[in-house]
Amino acid sequence: MIRLLSRSALLLPLGLLTGCGWLLGDEGMFPDRTQDYKRAPETAPMDMPNGTEPRQLQEIYAIPSVQDDFVLEGDFEVPRPTPLVAGNADDVVRIQRLGNESWALVAVAPGQLWPQVRSFLAAANIQAARVDAGAGVMETGWVEFETQPMASRFRYRIERGVQRGTSELHVLQMNQAGDVNSWPPASDNLELEGEMLRSVAQYIANSAGDAPVSMIADQAISASGRIAMAESDEGYTYIDLGLPFNRAWAAMPRALESSAFEITDRDRSAGAYYVRFLGPQGQEEDGWFDWLWGDDEDHPLAGRTFRATVTEQGADSVHIRLIPEDADQPLEKREEQALLALIKGNIS
Repeated sequence: MIRLLSRSALLLPLGLLTGCGWLLGDEGMFPDRTQDYKRAPETAPMDMPNGTEPRQLQEIYAIPSVQDDFVLEGDFEVPRPTPLVAGNADDVVRIQRLGNESWALVAVAPGQLWPQVRSFLAAANIQAARVDAGAGVMETGWVEFETQPMASRFRYRIERGVQRGTSELHVLQMNQAGDVNSWPPASDNLELEGEMLRSVAQYIANSAGDAPVSMIADQAISASGRIAMAESDEGYTYIDLGLPFNRAWAAMPRALESSAFEITDRDRSAGAYYVRFLGPQGQEEDGWFDWLWGDDEDHPLAGRTFRATVTEQGADSVHIRLIPEDADQPLEKREEQALLALIKGNIS
């Protein structure tokens, strides 16, 4: 037997709700806690016993350091923030190639790419044999294909991209033949590697909008990017790029052309591109250049010629400078930084 409440009993809570104090307010059932963080005390870091791994106690949402923090000499001028001009953000996924090497450039942070790759393996019914989020590596078991004479396995490696909030996905393929205890330096079957890379890239492009985030992968694989602007002891500004020389050299033509430069010549042995600055080429670019030089100014650097130099600093680092060809007309600090900021935003 179901017992029904009387009409008066049903109306009683509604009367209590009219004042709202019963639910809200400091003494209510649902007090306002939105300002509690302002009163939260700061506690000392937790002491860890010797030999304990502290990684689990790191900050989940670490505040990245600001790298473009130049202060000009002389009269202080409030610096403008770096423009969001990165052309590589137009595509969610783009396949990059350099010689026999290929990889996918993905416009999401490593922590978001990691679960997408795992979802791809699950959707493709490919078993993961080893998963290491800290190293950004997934390895599959042996997979048989109808068109291949032997089974293969794959290693997916996720690295931070050049630009902040981007990632690189590398795929390595191995045949089930010979020494299978160690991965080869390059894929045994480049065609099969390319097919797998295109497949996972397409899956990522289709599911980029609703992917979760892996905090472990995001902490281990920094999302801060591998590019920054710095100032030398001699006073000039340069781009510090964490790429090998070959990759940096190959990335420069697209970056320069996307930044309104025309390449007139190049000398790889000297690490130099000879360029002419064209200035804005359309209404959209007008907006960016007005942002850099002001609405009521012409574009004084249009037509100027420069050397864009790429200087190797180590196995995985180069410095990029922009040097005027006319030594009698040096760039002002603000102009130098503005032009380099355009190039920096288009390197991938």
